[in-house]
Amino acid sequence: MSFVSRRTVLKVLAAPMYLPASIAGQVRAYREPKPLDPNAVTHNWSSFLGPTFNAVSTETKLSRTLPAPVVWEFPTGSGYASPVILNDRLVYIHRVGDEEVIECLHSETGSVHWRYRYSTVYEDRYGYNNGPRSSPVVDEIGGRVYTVGAEGKLHAIELDSGRVIWRKELRQDYRVSQDFFGTASTPLIEGDALIVNVGAPGGPTVVAFALETGDELWRAGTEWGASYASPIPATIHGQRRIFVFAGGESQPPSGGLLVLDPADGAIDFEFPWRSRTFESVNASCPVVFNNQVFISASYRAGGALLSISPDFEYTLDWTTPDFALHFNTPIYRDGYLYGFDGRNMGDASLACLDAANGTIVWRATPEWTESFELNGRVQERLMGTARGSLLAADGDFLCLGELGHLLWLRLGPGGFEEISRTWLFAARECWNLPVLSHGLLYISQNTRDLLTGSEPRLLCYDLRA
Repeated sequence: MSFVSRRTVLKVLAAPMYLPASIAGQVRAYREPKPLDPNAVTHNWSSFLGPTFNAVSTETKLSRTLPAPVVWEFPTGSGYASPVILNDRLVYIHRVGDEEVIECLHSETGSVHWRYRYSTVYEDRYGYNNGPRSSPVVDEIGGRVYTVGAEGKLHAIELDSGRVIWRKELRQDYRVSQDFFGTASTPLIEGDALIVNVGAPGGPTVVAFALETGDELWRAGTEWGASYASPIPATIHGQRRIFVFAGGESQPPSGGLLVLDPADGAIDFEFPWRSRTFESVNASCPVVFNNQVFISASYRAGGALLSISPDFEYTLDWTTPDFALHFNTPIYRDGYLYGFDGRNMGDASLACLDAANGTIVWRATPEWTESFELNGRVQERLMGTARGSLLAADGDFLCLGELGHLLWLRLGPGGFEEISRTWLFAARECWNLPVLSHGLLYISQNTRDLLTGSEPRLLCYDLRA
């Protein structure tokens, strides 16, 4: 039996890996999900961070037993998008060969309703995969789904039929550069508008399109380019506002928070916040609570909390260099923020921050020894969550680790407790937030399993109690 340090394992697994183009296949069904508890609270998952736009689920009656039963799996190509769900329709975007493919599946069986594909030539400059980064978003009232590919190809599609209603070429129409990692911000549906973090040089930073026609309704911002964070809606002092954490590739580095009126795009205020490092990204989404907003960026930027007055001016409450989230969005609960601080796998840690003053209450590195067989030999490796993602659900937290571990955690200002844990797959780049809808959990495996060789896939797990 051999033992390798956690640091060594993470260094090896962190390197980008070339992925051959997978061929999307047919669903592999394993079992029917359990019946829902009649008292269970459920919801659709219409956008990247869920129905509350803050990675907080309202679902109840969820099983804490791991591993959870696999309902189905669907072979996928490359990408980093999460699915969205409206009732029995699941929409997922990925890349197969030289095409981006939009799939509409049955959420409980994985069977294909329709498939739409179009060509792409996007190439990642840093060696990561070339698939789409932005997740779909569903218009629950209009019955449409909207997707943005890695090159900024925006499609409005009829959910029932897969018919394309309108399309836009954002890069061409607004003269947008590729940016570090392509187009990655998920659009926002607000009222009758689709709000997109476009990031055109010299403006606009944000554009609103009519849901039905694609006509431009308004534009806002002139200084900051597109980021990888998604626009977040919230009600502040009884009024609706949109929070856009903008700023990607620019020289000199620039970016920050825009607060907009969704009716006409009028800017209440701008707050500059971005790392001074050129290669940095603004990828963690704003978190709004108690008429306050928290933003965070990695690459030695850290976090900032702003209080917003009834006349929509801001006061800077505090900043901290000790809570710098790379791409995961923290979760606010009862006066505290929980998230994974750190730019790299080896320096990531789970932290609890007191929102009243910006101080770290506790910091931990969840890790454990994993035993497995490789090349006919049993090996032990010290593993951990690395740069994980958190989803609050049913009073606790689901955590997806960067190397394919799934954990139920209990988090509070007193520390963290592991409830249960399993290793779903030994795959790198598990950066997608898990999706929870009607008691089923959907997780994307983005790279090949290093132990079993299984190719990328979308998996559905039964969490119904």
